[in-house]
Amino acid sequence: MVDRLSSKRRRAVQLWPIVMLRVYAGVFFTNAGIAKIGRDDFAEGMSRFLNANLDRSFAFYRSFVESIVLPNRDLFAALVSWGELAVGIGLVLGLATRYAAFVGAFMVLNFWFAKGAGFLDGTNHDVVWLFVLLALGLVPAGRIAGLDDGLSYRMPFLR
Repeated sequence: MVDRLSSKRRRAVQLWPIVMLRVYAGVFFTNAGIAKIGRDDFAEGMSRFLNANLDRSFAFYRSFVESIVLPNRDLFAALVSWGELAVGIGLVLGLATRYAAFVGAFMVLNFWFAKGAGFLDGTNHDVVWLFVLLALGLVPAGRIAGLDDGLSYRMPFLR
């Protein structure tokens, strides 16, 4: 048992940069979600943003935006704002971290498709967030200083 504790501590010390990245990303997404939830005009702003970027968005994604997202803008505005908040809280707490990271990566991928920016475009921050969230989803980021550590023994699907 002593060996297990020492190896667990050693692993925690080695993974502290991942914890910092997880918490930073979580705070970022939590703040973004809260800011959007508190705005009454977020659906209108999202609609204006999507219409303004429609010509630049990826061709395969354009029809999805025109036929599904824009007619249901209130629903998608709620999904974006509450989704960002849920992803952020999950990352900050280290709770269902892999799920939160992959849902966040899916959201960021959709933001990128809507903007239509190039992969190596200097203004495309979505690619950076995509890699950060994929990295957090692929490593045990929630098991170090997170709630996933204690819950993974009781809930194997969190492993």
